[in-house]
Amino acid sequence: MNDGPSSRDVKRWRQYLADERAEAAVYRDLAGRRSGEEREILLALADAEGRHEQHWRNLLGDRVGMPLKGDIRTRILGVLARRFGSVFVLALAQRAETRSPYATDADATEAMTADEQIHAEVIRALAARGRNRLSGTFRAAVFGANDGLVSNLALVLGISGSGVSNQIVLITGLAGLLAGALSMGAGEYVSVRSQRELLEASSPDSGARDAVRHLDVDANELALVYRARGMTHEEADAKAAEVLRLLPADEMAPDVDQHESIGTGLGAAGASFCFFASGAVIPVLPYLFGLEGYVALALAAVLVGLALICTGLVVGLLSGGPPVKRALRQLAIGYGAAGATYLLGLAFGGGV
Repeated sequence: MNDGPSSRDVKRWRQYLADERAEAAVYRDLAGRRSGEEREILLALADAEGRHEQHWRNLLGDRVGMPLKGDIRTRILGVLARRFGSVFVLALAQRAETRSPYATDADATEAMTADEQIHAEVIRALAARGRNRLSGTFRAAVFGANDGLVSNLALVLGISGSGVSNQIVLITGLAGLLAGALSMGAGEYVSVRSQRELLEASSPDSGARDAVRHLDVDANELALVYRARGMTHEEADAKAAEVLRLLPADEMAPDVDQHESIGTGLGAAGASFCFFASGAVIPVLPYLFGLEGYVALALAAVLVGLALICTGLVVGLLSGGPPVKRALRQLAIGYGAAGATYLLGLAFGGGV
């Protein structure tokens, strides 16, 4: 009769121990690159991982043995945390927490399982701050790169399919790069500036916040502000009474800085221009190096496909979604558009 744990159990527990130790180190490294509340939150997460580590130590007893390495994903995350500490690392940490095996492991406690689920939400909230600061320029960059890749590949394949010379394909591709980049940059600038101006027109005025303390408590016109924002009569009265009771307060300020989330006009324009150009130059590269015909077409398609996969992976990781699915979606959309344009070129031109 064997009263002790099996060798398989010991091996699994030792790996859990190593993973918990590595995850705690990741949070401490991230905390080292931050200050204030975010630093305290990350250190608290590291302490929680330390409690999980102790659980596996207690189960192992004298079987702990030599320290193992954490799994490859946690080790990569640790390297990134020590060098960057950006929202990208937080997004990876969020995905790592959602992959915890404790929910299906009888040797993990319910509290540990709950901890891992809550940790994912804590990291999601921390990452959301960075995503909010990044979202405006990031949206323009991703849209610009994708548009440059797909539109110029479609243009190059369509022209190539019509049977024109290599020189005309090259000139067309470069013209499409410059025209598209300028158009994207100008369009992003106008779009973001217009959106910011609309938000400014809808944002509470600072003078109105200063006037709150001087309102007639009996008339309480502050309630009208909250009713105009969609609250019911009773909710607005209660909210206004609370604000007046807690003066001074900034209750009229918006909860989220929407201006920050959409970015600046120049930032979005610059990101869109640069990333469109960097994407659009890829399908032109084979022609710049003198390749022609089907060889140039095939190489352009492969290069653009790899770039689409990379952008899809990045978007998936930063958004917390499945990166492979995002990458395949980007690839299918890009190749679909380019393939349709190439077929049109063949129909109207007669082949390469």
